[in-house]
Amino acid sequence: MSILGRVLMRPWLIPSVLRAGWRFRARGWWRRVPFLPLPPMEYLEWRLHTAYGDEGRDPTPGEVERYVRWTNRMQRGRRSRRGAQ
Repeated sequence: MSILGRVLMRPWLIPSVLRAGWRFRARGWWRRVPFLPLPPMEYLEWRLHTAYGDEGRDPTPGEVERYVRWTNRMQRGRRSRRGAQ
């Protein structure tokens, strides 16, 4: 199953996946063709290399889902700590 297939099977993940994608966008993406908020390729290669030791390896859909769920937990924790101050 692809990442898209995983998200379509779990529609509650859609907002989280979109937020994760937005965090990876390139700065000034609106100034460069194709005018899409895509991450820089060098950054993606670096992230994959530091995660797997190989920039050519793609994360599995399960790994992407775990990452998205982890970022959600971290965001909830940040918001609850801010409210306690």
